[in-house]
Amino acid sequence: MSKIHVNFIRGKEVESSHQVKVLVTNADGKTLISTNNDNEFFFPRSSIKIFQAIPFAMSNAIKNYRLSNKQIALACASHKGEKFHIRELEKWISKVNLKTTSLQCGIHEPLDKKASEKIIYSRKNFNELHNNCAGKHLGMLTSCLVNNHSITNYLDYNHTHQRNIRKILNKFTETKLSKKNFSLDGCSAPQYSFKIKYISKALNNLVKSYKNNYHYTEQVRILFNSILENPEFIGGTASFDTKVIKASKGKVFCKSGAEGVFLFIDIRKEISGVIKITDGNERAIPIAIINILKKLKIMNREELENLEKKQKFELQNHAGKKIGRVSFIMK
Repeated sequence: MSKIHVNFIRGKEVESSHQVKVLVTNADGKTLISTNNDNEFFFPRSSIKIFQAIPFAMSNAIKNYRLSNKQIALACASHKGEKFHIRELEKWISKVNLKTTSLQCGIHEPLDKKASEKIIYSRKNFNELHNNCAGKHLGMLTSCLVNNHSITNYLDYNHTHQRNIRKILNKFTETKLSKKNFSLDGCSAPQYSFKIKYISKALNNLVKSYKNNYHYTEQVRILFNSILENPEFIGGTASFDTKVIKASKGKVFCKSGAEGVFLFIDIRKEISGVIKITDGNERAIPIAIINILKKLKIMNREELENLEKKQKFELQNHAGKKIGRVSFIMK
């Protein structure tokens, strides 16, 4: 058992401290790192979008609408609203002949600051495609269209597509969701709480599926390969999950989620990790992930250095003066 914290230090004093819950296992379920929070429930949020996209990949939607690998990746993404994201989403929604208002995810400004400012300065309006979950919703809607399911209530708990997603989550976690696990995500899609160990099991089964030792291999490979070939589409230019995939040269799959969640899989070594920052502060994720990857020797020295140099673990004020540092503590 380990205790892990990320400290933000001003001068010589710890100004803020973030507890990190971690469970890392291999394909056989052997625990490699644990903070002994395995049986605690949490909401994985957007980190499980690849599982939510499997029913979409199982339908004929990809073939029927000739969706590109970039669009497939967006079905699993939390995109930042950059120009290249919106371009692919606009192509996709045009292919399926839907209006942006068909997406019930709501509207927010792009998470990428430059992209948001550009729209504001141009005096254009934000729409549903700028929502970071737009690709997930388009995947759901496209699947419903192909299967002749209603699209007006596609987010309802008992809608056929949502039941199909729960079947997938039950299969991969090897447990059974109940209504007490149910809540709504930020985009109004059903979201469920899981024990950390169940999401760990799901990741292990996901990599087994990718390697043809579990179910849904064809669909998982389509989703995995689309993401690994287009890492900018799972997050964005500045997204940490995008940076990890790129730095590892596609050897590591990962996905972040709101409130300090991060999942990763070393595809070659079949090692999976579940990380949850207890207080939900996402600023603690980069240094925690980099140090966990180092400990497990998941990426080589050059890859880790390339990833680490893109992060700022030295704290500076607005005048550019060094005021402190970020520290990773594992005991």
